[in-house]
Amino acid sequence: MSTKITCAYKGDGQTELVHEPTGVKIQTDLPPDSGGKGRAFSPTDLFAASLASCILTIMGGVARRDGRDISGAEIEIEKEMASNPRRVGRFLLKLKLPAGTTAQEREKYLACVKACPVHRSLHPDIKVELL
Repeated sequence: MSTKITCAYKGDGQTELVHEPTGVKIQTDLPPDSGGKGRAFSPTDLFAASLASCILTIMGGVARRDGRDISGAEIEIEKEMASNPRRVGRFLLKLKLPAGTTAQEREKYLACVKACPVHRSLHPDIKVELL
């Protein structure tokens, strides 16, 4: 299965992405540490967002399969950049699950981190730490 996304450069470090199946748009901007203005998500911010949303989507599916609802679950993700070469070096994740989540359920949900296709697509040099 493939999905078409169109990206157009709008000038001044900004792009606009269009999800062709739905028409939903996302803007990006060059981050300040790269000489930009940081007016929107940077491309590497979207990379971090992709990881967090993928993990929660997988967790939600596992919960639904088990007759549970994890609405309200959150991942706070922090992206750390590395240099030489400039790239994403590490993601720090803080997971918040709904009250009443058992230790056994938490362990099952934590396994979703590595089951996520975005995580599986990461270069092995990118560290993912769950706090």
